[in-house]
Amino acid sequence: MLRRLNLRDFVIVPELELDFSNGFAVLTGETGAGKSILIDALQLALGSRGDAGVVREGAARAEITAEFDRPASLHDWLTEAGFDGDDDCLLLRRVIDAQGKSRAWINGSAATVAQLRELADSLLDIHGQHAWQGLTRAPAVRALLDGYAGIETALVTKTYADWKQASEGLEAAQARQGELAREHERLSWQIGELDRLAPGADEWDELNGEHQRLSHAQSLMDAARKALEALSEAELNAEGLTQRALDDLQDVLAYDARLQPAVEALQGVQTQLQDATHTLSAYLHGADMEPERLQELDERLSAWVALARRYRRQPAELPALLREWKQELAALDAASDLAALQAALERTRQAYEQEARRLSTARAKAAPQLAAAVTQAMQLLGMAGGSFEIALLKQEQPQSFGLESAEFLVAGHAGSTPRPLAKVASGGELSRIALAIAVTTCQQQDSGAGTLIFDEIDAGVGGAVAETVGRLMKQLGRERQVLAVTHLPQVAACADQHFVVSKALRAGVTCSDVQPVHGEARVAEIARMLGGERLSSTSIAHAQEMLDLSNSGAAARSKKARS
Repeated sequence: MLRRLNLRDFVIVPELELDFSNGFAVLTGETGAGKSILIDALQLALGSRGDAGVVREGAARAEITAEFDRPASLHDWLTEAGFDGDDDCLLLRRVIDAQGKSRAWINGSAATVAQLRELADSLLDIHGQHAWQGLTRAPAVRALLDGYAGIETALVTKTYADWKQASEGLEAAQARQGELAREHERLSWQIGELDRLAPGADEWDELNGEHQRLSHAQSLMDAARKALEALSEAELNAEGLTQRALDDLQDVLAYDARLQPAVEALQGVQTQLQDATHTLSAYLHGADMEPERLQELDERLSAWVALARRYRRQPAELPALLREWKQELAALDAASDLAALQAALERTRQAYEQEARRLSTARAKAAPQLAAAVTQAMQLLGMAGGSFEIALLKQEQPQSFGLESAEFLVAGHAGSTPRPLAKVASGGELSRIALAIAVTTCQQQDSGAGTLIFDEIDAGVGGAVAETVGRLMKQLGRERQVLAVTHLPQVAACADQHFVVSKALRAGVTCSDVQPVHGEARVAEIARMLGGERLSSTSIAHAQEMLDLSNSGAAARSKKARS
């Protein structure tokens, strides 16, 4: 629920801080005082579009800070998004400067406007004074019914998309059979060429290494033979000279131990020379010119180069190219397999129809229940004998939302035929019907939002109906936090918390202010709503009576509930 709202330099509000409590709160004030400014500010705090027009004239920027109780459902989202999700408080801040640039924060960390919007559905549910207009549009009607019934539409949307994708795939394959056949033939021929070469993954480097060795075999053998002669076979060779040096030093080593390191070093050299001699001897013994193998390598390398040039690739890329073409051929086979595509189409169609029928059953069950609840609320709102129906209209073609759309039908009084809501002429009736729907669905449907806002949704009603509206909102306030912008004293008298919006000139500048009222100040405000600016003893007495009745009625209902 909403705990606190801070505004600074917002529209005509220089500075404002309001604390909200549980239950039902109202905002009242003269026409034009700016009662809806708070609603606009909350919407901006939750990611609605803002521009430089919301910045108070002469100010550098507008700041909005809204503090909510953190819903448990948002803990994981806050944690995954990198915001502090352990505190019970959820602090949203939005700043818009005079150039229209916007910045946002969640729990003190920078956030995007899109992230603010993601939080909106879990925090606020706003019903405007023209809420009935949305109820004339099929998508809104269907969404409201689905929400009331607790229907999840994600699966039917997915199965519909799968079905459409399968249908489009089959149609494309049917239309491209000739093209696909030609492409299949081309790929098969190219794969056949590379398959005949059968290029190994590392073969190109291995072939080049072996070719280098065999093409320089004579030079390698000559170098190895000369090295062997220098080491051990020449008249003066390295092994013999090393042995002579060792003999000379060992003859005198007993006279000076400092020669020992030199002796040990020569012994190591002698061992290494012997190892080199053995290696060179073995190399020369096993060496062969292998002209036949060299010719094979020449032919193999030429085949690699020829195919690489033909397909404009580097020779080392041929193994990967072969794998790529085989994958393309497999995909082409799948795309041109009409039987498999037809089977996929049938399978996805059946999955969609199964899910769509499940939704149809749930909607058919929920529609009369919702209609009955709204009809009951209409009786309380001055539409005795009126009725409310929900028509489920089968679509000519299946849609992503299912097999039917929904439409609200209303009969304003007994004996009249229910008609589409859009054709109900009376503005007062429209407002009352919208209010009946809003109250009914808010009571029955768990939308997840802890705060409900009614922005002059009671326009066009009065008298006893207005009292009923107030009682309904107060009743709703026992389940959720309710905030209503209203011009009806009967509604205001039912509130648990009352704020008055006023407008005044300060140093020649129009400013708006909001203050909580209690006691005599609240009586005076309700008296003003009853009879205008000139308060009379009669209007004050009437206002006090309304408050007393509301409080006594609430106490009686509370006592009855406890008993």
